[in-house]
Order: sequence, then C-alpha cells, then structure tokens
Amino acid sequence: MLFTEAATLIAKTAESGPEFHGPSIDEFFPEAIFQIGDLVINRIHIIQFIATIAVVLIFWLGTRRMTVVPGRFQSVVEMGLDFVRVNIAEDLLGKKDGQRFLPILTTMMFMILFMNLTGIIPFMNIAGTSIIAVPLLLAAVSYVTFIYAGIKKSPKGFFKNSLFPAGVPPFLYIIVTPLEFISTFLVRPVTLTLRLLMNMMVGHLMLVLFFAATHFFLLDLGGWWSVLAAGSLAFGLAFTVFEILVAVLQAYVFTILTAVYIQLAVAEEH
Repeated sequence: MLFTEAATLIAKTAESGPEFHGPSIDEFFPEAIFQIGDLVINRIHIIQFIATIAVVLIFWLGTRRMTVVPGRFQSVVEMGLDFVRVNIAEDLLGKKDGQRFLPILTTMMFMILFMNLTGIIPFMNIAGTSIIAVPLLLAAVSYVTFIYAGIKKSPKGFFKNSLFPAGVPPFLYIIVTPLEFISTFLVRPVTLTLRLLMNMMVGHLMLVLFFAATHFFLLDLGGWWSVLAAGSLAFGLAFTVFEILVAVLQAYVFTILTAVYIQLAVAEEH
C-alpha cells in the first residue's frame, strides 16, 4: 500500500512538476565538434584521442630512462608490463610465443583499460570503448592475429585441424565442421566486440541514471525528495567503484581471450 501511494505521488509530481530526463542511447551519438572532409569528430572521438595519448605518454615517460633501481613511477609501469608478460603472454603461450605476441597483447590490455576508465573520469564521463568502432577494431586485430599465428605454425594443417578436429568419426563432420567454422571464425570476433561494447554502454547508462536521478530529486523537486537523492547518490558512487572493476576486468578478459585463441592456433595438433 505504501509503495502504491509513493508511486502515485511520483507520477502526479512528474505530471505537474519538473520532468525527469533519464539516459538515452543518443548519448553514444553526440553531435560533431568539427569535421575534416568526410571525417566527423565528436566528443567520444576526442576522449579516445586523449586516452591514446595518455597511454603513450605514460609508457614513454616510464621507460625512457630506466634504471637498475627503479623509482616509483618506473616501478608502476614495470608492474603493468610484467603483469601482461607473466600472467597472460608467457603463462598461456610459453616464453617463445609469449615474447612474440607480447607487444600486441600489451597494447590491447592498456588501450582498452584506459579507454574504459574514461567512463568514470569527470568531464569525460563516457568510455572510449562505448561505441562499436574501437571494440570492433580490436576484435578484428585479435581475429587476424590468431589466424596468422595458426597459419604461421602450420600452413597446411591450421584450417584442416580447426574444421576437422582429430578423433571425430568422419560421418559426424557434416555436423561438427559447420559448428567449428561458426564458433572459431564467426562467433569469436562477434563475442569479443559485443562483450566489451555492451558492458561499457550499460555501465554508462546506469551511472547516468543514478546521477540524473540525484540531480532531479535534489535540485528539481527538493524538499523531502532529497532523501531519495541521498539514496540515488549512494547507488551512483557504489556503481562508480563497480564500474572501475568492470573496466579493469573487461580489459583483462579481452586480452586473455585473445591469448587463448592464439594458444589454440599454435597448439601442437595444428
């Protein structure tokens, strides 16, 4: 009964008072800031440029004058590089292949991480990976890399072993081969793209919802509605912390899945 009365009161207030503006999908299609020929640059593109410059600048500053006894900044940079090298590249691919593919895995990890984190940075407030261009590009790079690795390892056997796995009775290939083709060569890039994209989009929409509600309850309605503003603000701050975790986790998942795909491509049976 109490919830019904509250809902009715909110509805009446919305009809007669200020209007609540929640998050919209239009936020991922901002207006152009400037245009160079057919190239349109909007706010999200600027954020992507800033994140890319930040990655390059941090690693350049952290590695340009490396010393035997590292300072704090160099130590942090080395910890990040060692994390990818030890826990992803060498752990899954071994030392030889791990060193071969370390540059591309490191680039993926920190490019995604920095672009994800722009979603919780004030005055940016949207992830550079929340539009499809970046996740799709990285998924394409991952796709080309594991196919290249497989062909390089076994030029004649990669596609054969991928589509006709050993140990399967020949009469089952009519079922297994199409499934292997779909899962290996179609599903992988699609899932890599959509997993990263959707997590960043949903995270942004949730943060906008909580903080827009806080603004609405506190400044537009005021009075006892400020109690609800405190609640929505608390949820917003908690979800901001959660979004940091998601940003790190998604960068790690994308990178480690790429390493797994490369590992499967260079496995001995190929």
